[in-house]
Amino acid sequence: MEGIEMGRGIVAAVGCLLLLSQKAFAGWYQVKNYEGSIGPNPVHLSLQRYDGFGSGITVEGSYFYDAKQSPIALYGKAEGTKLTLCEIADDKELDRVLVMGSKTPVDTARCPLSLDISQSGATGTWIKGLEKFQVVLKEVAGLDDTAEGRVRGIVEIPFWAQTAAHRFAGIFTKTEAGICMTKLQVISKKTKKAVQSIRFDDPDCNAGMLMTPIYMNVQKQGEEIISVNFRGGGTGYTVEYGFSLKTKKYRRLVH
Repeated sequence: MEGIEMGRGIVAAVGCLLLLSQKAFAGWYQVKNYEGSIGPNPVHLSLQRYDGFGSGITVEGSYFYDAKQSPIALYGKAEGTKLTLCEIADDKELDRVLVMGSKTPVDTARCPLSLDISQSGATGTWIKGLEKFQVVLKEVAGLDDTAEGRVRGIVEIPFWAQTAAHRFAGIFTKTEAGICMTKLQVISKKTKKAVQSIRFDDPDCNAGMLMTPIYMNVQKQGEEIISVNFRGGGTGYTVEYGFSLKTKKYRRLVH
């Protein structure tokens, strides 16, 4: 149930991109955020549905236990309102299943998380070995940019990328130019509070809208370097931020 550190360069993540010669603004993000509990443990969970991420995967997500603040990547399948979700165990599995994509259909039969989605939330079970916990979730926010574009509530995306000290959460809102990430929260795992807010004043609303899984739009490039992905410019582009030991903040890097 531990979170793992994840991060890959934009080149390695090319396998996750849709064909960008088509207009990206058509949208492929259908995301719902939940809060609730797995057994006695409070959690926050975010799920993105898509017709096909590859390898038979139709749902990807990210969740964290409130006490640990370490995002765990999820992938799985949806059959109507029922979801079966697997947890990523390590970086090797992240590459094989979510970055490059498995060459064979994934098997979710033994995955720990089973959910039944309702209009207001979800219920189910988390099972691993001898451990079995009830899952109770309430839907708190969501976004859909596949049509006219809708945002409900405060949409905070828990990106897969993280460091030993911080996790990263994107705040997605609807602007005059569409839906995009308008700010990135740097959250201390120790205090469980945002210690920095990086704002994006892009009038074209491109931040956080490049990768097919929304949870890969911030990536870890080094122990103290992250990159933010933007659509636009043909195949998209990235902006890097490095952590300053002096100011204890992330600052934009100029190459």
